[in-house]
Amino acid sequence: MASGADVPATLRETVDAIYRAESRRVLATLIRLLGDFERAEDAMQEAFTAALEQWHTQGVPANPRSWLVSAARYKAIDAMRRRARFDASAHHVADALHQAGDPVPADDETISDDRLRLVFLCCHPALPIDAQLALTLREVCGLTTEAIAAAFLTRPSTVAQRIVRAKQKIRQARIPYELPEPSALPARLDAVLHVIYLVFNEGYRASSGDALVRRDLTAEAIRLARLLLTLLPDPETHGLLGLMLLHDARRETRTTADGDLILLEDQDRARWDRGQIVEGAALVERAMRGRRFGAYTLQGAIAAVHAESPSAAATDWRQIVGLYDVLLRIDPSPVVQLNRAAAIAMLEGPAAGLALITPLLDDAALAEYALAHSAAAELHRRAGDVAAARVAYHRALALTQQGSERRFLLGRLARLEAP
Repeated sequence: MASGADVPATLRETVDAIYRAESRRVLATLIRLLGDFERAEDAMQEAFTAALEQWHTQGVPANPRSWLVSAARYKAIDAMRRRARFDASAHHVADALHQAGDPVPADDETISDDRLRLVFLCCHPALPIDAQLALTLREVCGLTTEAIAAAFLTRPSTVAQRIVRAKQKIRQARIPYELPEPSALPARLDAVLHVIYLVFNEGYRASSGDALVRRDLTAEAIRLARLLLTLLPDPETHGLLGLMLLHDARRETRTTADGDLILLEDQDRARWDRGQIVEGAALVERAMRGRRFGAYTLQGAIAAVHAESPSAAATDWRQIVGLYDVLLRIDPSPVVQLNRAAAIAMLEGPAAGLALITPLLDDAALAEYALAHSAAAELHRRAGDVAAARVAYHRALALTQQGSERRFLLGRLARLEAP
């Protein structure tokens, strides 16, 4: 966003806060109105620049989002008319936009919500799955290419290329900005659920930065899941929403007031959000009664066992291991194997867990995964193997860019190295 020297700091802070809260909603509506990602992004940036200039003298409007959408639309019309001398089609587009009248942004609580439309557009089956995920995280949630690359364990340049190619495909194939027909929804559901969960995970455990939790992203993922559930009440949609609510119920106890990480076993369960736990557990239970449920529902069932246990010592680890056994048949991924090994360690002791985790660290999917090495370090520490624990903690430390997790690992190392 551009800035002027004469803009008061308080106004700049207000506009920045509105940008963080509303820019993705504004962009989603503009993509629908303008029919093009780049045109919408340019217009939105111009609208926020205009807001800094005009709100200084006119005051902040009662509905900033509507003001921004309207201003961006007129900015786009002006830009298209300037281009008309070089591109005849631009003149027709500008006239069509002008004749459409001043838009009213969609109500957040309706199924026609533009952000949900945008999720389905980004998750269109014509796009490769990695492009679907990258495009949604960038355009719907506003993550930087660097943050997306960290989530995908790939290079920012690779993510940028995927996003550019996805936008080109949408433009060239003229993929419509609309919700699918009811008959097409089930086939599109898996990719959308995957994207929503990735958004939640980035908020639940930020890939970088000092704060472990990004409440804006977890709340947005939960909101999108609620909208999707209204649109398509599939068992896995129930399961995913339940899973996210159960995890999110612990958000206030996952870090100290200074932002330091608190392990699950050390969290104050009295401060967990019981309302979310009850709702989440009920959603998971309902999903498991359906004929089609999968990995999200099973993960939700595991989260429910944790959430409903009165203490860490009272956790039913045998039930959790059993649920992981079922989950492995559906999703035999290295991460699920890692989580099952950690549960085995709680049930049978650290040696049993290490026997399962150690071979997994050679898997390409986990060799660069900080949490895998951190889990191994914890088990070595509990088993009394200080040297192995120190090596594993250092490896985990080298692989994480997350400030809260780095402080936790450094604290563990300091304890091991203390006299």
